[in-house]
Amino acid sequence: MKQADRSAATIAAILASARKLFRAEGYEAVTIDQIADDAGCRKGAVYHHFASKQAIFETVLDDLQAGLAAGLVRPVERAFGARSAPMMARSIQAYLEGANHPDVRQILLIDGPVVLGWKRFREIDDRHFAGMVRAGVSILMNDAAPDSVIDAATRLVLGAIMEAAVVCSTAPDPAKAASGYRRPFELMLSGFALAGKTPAPR
Repeated sequence: MKQADRSAATIAAILASARKLFRAEGYEAVTIDQIADDAGCRKGAVYHHFASKQAIFETVLDDLQAGLAAGLVRPVERAFGARSAPMMARSIQAYLEGANHPDVRQILLIDGPVVLGWKRFREIDDRHFAGMVRAGVSILMNDAAPDSVIDAATRLVLGAIMEAAVVCSTAPDPAKAASGYRRPFELMLSGFALAGKTPAPR
C-alpha cells in the first residue's frame, strides 16, 4: 500500500471512530486517546493528521452536512422544477428529519454550535445549503426581486430552518416535530412566491 493510501485509510478510520464516539458520548466526553484506540492507530498518528480534537469534530460535522445536502439534491431539484412552495417545504421537512436522525443530532445540533461557535457553524451550514436555499427563493420570486431582497429572504429562511432544527432536537419525537414545521414553511415560502407576482412599490 502506498503512503498516500495508508494516510487516507488512517484518516478515514479516525473520522469514523470520532463520529461514532461523538454521537454516543458527546464532544466533551471523548478524548483523543479514545479516538486513537477505537481507530486502531497511535495517538501521534491522530495528531499527524489533525491539529486538535476540535479539528476532528469540525471535519466530522462538515461531512455530515455534506451528506445531508447530497441527500436533498433530487427532492430540491423536483421542488425547483415545480416552482412550488409546498414541495420546497417538504424538502425542508426532509432536512429537519435528517438533521435530527439519531446518527446526526448530537453532533450537528447539540454539540456543533457550542464546540465551533455560531459564526463557524453557520459558515459550514452556508457552504452546503445557502446556495440551494437562495436558488429556491429566487425561483419562487420569479427572479423578479432585487438581489438584496433575495439575499435577505434567503437569510430569513436559513435562520428559520436552523431554529426549527434546534427546537426539533429537544422534542420527544423529533420526526413528528419536524412534520409540524412543514405547513409554516409552506406559508412563508408562499409569501415569497406571492411577492414575486406583485410589482415592487415605487
